[in-house]
Amino acid sequence: MRNVLISGAGIGGPALAYWLTRHGFQVTVVEKAPALRPGGQAVDFKGETHLTVLRRTGILDDVRRLQTGGTDQEIVDANGRRLALLPGAFTAGDLEIRRGDLARILYERSAPHCEYVFGDSITSLTETPGGVQVTFERTAPRTYDLVVGADGIHSNVRRLVFGPESDYVRHLGYYYALADVEGDFGPMPQMYNEPGRMVATGGPKAPAFFVFASGPLTYDRYDGEQQKAVLARAYQGMGWQTARIIEAVRRSGSVYLDSISQVRIDRYTQGRVALLGDAGYGNTLGGFGSGLALVGAYVLAGELAAAGGEHRAAFAAYERLFKQYARIARNGNAGPFLAPPTAARIRMRNWMFRSSLLMGLMTKMGDKYASDIALKSY
Repeated sequence: MRNVLISGAGIGGPALAYWLTRHGFQVTVVEKAPALRPGGQAVDFKGETHLTVLRRTGILDDVRRLQTGGTDQEIVDANGRRLALLPGAFTAGDLEIRRGDLARILYERSAPHCEYVFGDSITSLTETPGGVQVTFERTAPRTYDLVVGADGIHSNVRRLVFGPESDYVRHLGYYYALADVEGDFGPMPQMYNEPGRMVATGGPKAPAFFVFASGPLTYDRYDGEQQKAVLARAYQGMGWQTARIIEAVRRSGSVYLDSISQVRIDRYTQGRVALLGDAGYGNTLGGFGSGLALVGAYVLAGELAAAGGEHRAAFAAYERLFKQYARIARNGNAGPFLAPPTAARIRMRNWMFRSSLLMGLMTKMGDKYASDIALKSY
């Protein structure tokens, strides 16, 4: 079982490719996008486990060199007066870096030793006694010993092997959006709330960041103009600088809108196929996604190496070790925290940010969850 196909070239896919090739596996990574996706929101790492995996992957110094650093963000009222301060240390963890920068670092580490195929996607997976027969949108069919879906919360591999997305992805009642916008919106990053809606500028996620309450919406996730129209409707009539920010989004060439959702699945493997990162244990904006993907890649590759490529033993060990660790992704909903549903809940959230004791407890709890696994030296 030495020939592995990975779907997804975000964080988990390239990290897994790096470790598998180090252990002597032959790896192909297929990615639907035509190239690596630059920029994107900031992602962070917390606690000694995350730092240990970054160190063992050989990229800790690179991540530190490109870290964005925590940025304080004001929470303001409709007139721009400060109500509370969201400390950068709370959102940034121990290390913060742009998602695109991290993906590029991992790609550069893995690409010399494996095959990357961009602009293509898996169309079918058929398991046989001799492997997994894979067909693609563009590439000729090939057979692999194992397949790993590291293709995000809307995983194509999970849909093809485990079943429809609606069986495993739970909508949590909110949407979020990231946009690259131009304009002067204030001297420092700011966040403004009205019940069920939040808009922020200059913060760690993106030049413009939105969270709003909504039931399931129908739109094309690959059509930027449709996403802009959804945002414009959701933020109609909102105070502060929101109208200016939405107008800047209309002019923007880059916008990303998606639901805040949670993956609920009882197993991460089936036959010769495994799920990694958000495909198996995603929780949008939950604060642990990149760390879970990086640690998951290290563990999955290590268990495959320890088992000599015998996937049944390796997958069983991966499930056993990771279900406990990934439980943080099965709890919480960032939507009501970022966009509280009532004025009273907004005031309560702001009061929490003014309490150094509560902020310290939340930070310690996050570090505890992030370190709750005993890493092997495979």
